[in-house]
Amino acid sequence: MKVTIAYIEEPPFGWTEADHTATGADIDLANEVLRAIGVTQIEHRLTTFSELLPGVAAGHWDMNVPLFVTPERANLVAFSVPVWAMGDGFLVRAGNPKALDSYASCAQRDDARVGIIAGQVQHDSAKASGVSDDQIVIFEQQADAIEAVRSGVIDAYASTALGNRILANRIGSSMLEAVEHRPGANDRPLKPPPGAFSFSRENSDLLNAVNAQLRLYLGSPDHRARMAKFGLTGNEIDPALAC
Repeated sequence: MKVTIAYIEEPPFGWTEADHTATGADIDLANEVLRAIGVTQIEHRLTTFSELLPGVAAGHWDMNVPLFVTPERANLVAFSVPVWAMGDGFLVRAGNPKALDSYASCAQRDDARVGIIAGQVQHDSAKASGVSDDQIVIFEQQADAIEAVRSGVIDAYASTALGNRILANRIGSSMLEAVEHRPGANDRPLKPPPGAFSFSRENSDLLNAVNAQLRLYLGSPDHRARMAKFGLTGNEIDPALAC
């Protein structure tokens, strides 16, 4: 049995090694679960974020790495049980020159520019907190957004707080730093939103098999140890288990 899973370049969740193999927390979890349900051949397909949902919905591949679950997305694809939950944060230049620590803080500064990957939930979150279209710069690839922060084209790259912490550690705190969001007056108080694998709505056999194994595996000592290697802790795992 062969399964093709699509992923994007977004450490610590997924990335491509120098030898062209795919790795990361989401890739590792998918591999473990798929092998446990009898999959003998796993193919990893690199794509862009904007292609993940239409690609799996059209059957171009079998499943996607986890992404945030929203009602709009659930109309297009079928989601697995949640595998992690986490809040947003910013990647900014060292010292955070414009003191950006929430979407609301960006909305209060007309000169603040925020980078967001096309199609990601951070766009809706920013807009809901009052960030204007003129302040938002859309990118297709994470690497381009990071370079835009470094060069000063944008003041902050909005992504998961965990992902940005990993990036800042890799790049070096003398250049970039991660800022976890502090809810502002206009920010909606929400518990960390969950992320889950996604499938074509016609691929119920694979979805059901993956879900059955996830329910057995998530939260186990082996699962926690595997995720810890990539920086995911109980802070990201336990809220998902409670969903």
